[in-house]
Amino acid sequence: MHRLLLLGCFWLLTVPPVSSIFQRPTGSPAPPRLQYLLEPLHSTVHTQRGATATLPCVLRALPRNYRVKWSKVEPANYGENVIIITNGLYHKNYGPLSPRVRLRHSHRYDASLTITDVALEDEGRYRCQLVNGLDDESVALTLHLEGVVFPYQPSNGRYKFNYHEAKRACEQQDSRLATYQQLYKAWTEGLDWCNAGWILDGTVHYPIINSREPCGGRLLLPGVRSYGMRDKQKDRFDAFCFTSALQGQVYFIRGHLNYKEAWQACRNQGAAMAKVGQLYSAWRFSQLDRCDGGWLADGSVRYPISTPRQRCGGLPDPGVRSFGFPSKELRAYGTYCFAG
Repeated sequence: MHRLLLLGCFWLLTVPPVSSIFQRPTGSPAPPRLQYLLEPLHSTVHTQRGATATLPCVLRALPRNYRVKWSKVEPANYGENVIIITNGLYHKNYGPLSPRVRLRHSHRYDASLTITDVALEDEGRYRCQLVNGLDDESVALTLHLEGVVFPYQPSNGRYKFNYHEAKRACEQQDSRLATYQQLYKAWTEGLDWCNAGWILDGTVHYPIINSREPCGGRLLLPGVRSYGMRDKQKDRFDAFCFTSALQGQVYFIRGHLNYKEAWQACRNQGAAMAKVGQLYSAWRFSQLDRCDGGWLADGSVRYPISTPRQRCGGLPDPGVRSFGFPSKELRAYGTYCFAG
């Protein structure tokens, strides 16, 4: 009994006080507290393509001779592009976002940024910086678009794109190269793809749910596997594209059409042949569900399945199924059209 008491006393003497356990390590100064800018309640703003989104930035007080500068962090070159600068009375817009941005300015302390007709390339990190001499401070916010990531390769097979060709291919399919965050989120939602592809920052990855021999072996854990940064001119891979909600409708025209006839069938109705990104968007956001293979603008034949069933390919998961790139002379499919 006396021994237990002595051990208990020793423990009390040797354990440091709680305050010292959680002290910040020496050489790691605490970040300066915001004096003029309010910390945003939520650092991520969720939106969709075509919507209007506002990134909050509110001052608690107005210092003398201040400016507020909004900029966007670009993952492709790790730089910041200035969007707008204001001194509270006047403002000036900069760069490609210029026609679609304005200050909300609902009161004199409000420097929030409003983006109209949100585009795919608007997703990313933004910074609201108060420029006030030695007292500069800033808040970081993320604009997140709800969307879908899909792998893409051309008609002549896999691993044909250098970085610039992959970027252009996604843009031609009403999408853009995905960010790592978008690819990671798609993996958590079930994207399982063996072929490596470029993403926006110039790195190459592939997402694996079910470990298997052709995809790195059974012993490797599931995850987003990385090839790291690659040569943007010389190295060749597929692409991971990202698209968001449509401002229009994708619909199917039944028939036994070759590619040219399919193109004309859409045009006859004042529409265009749907692009791959548009079909994925309609599948994700409008739950487009058809068992019928149909031509798309890139010459591929695909069909979207929202409710899996045995007679529609037999696969257990929803998705956009592909017949690849058949001969354009083949009269075997209908077509998917897009009316904007």
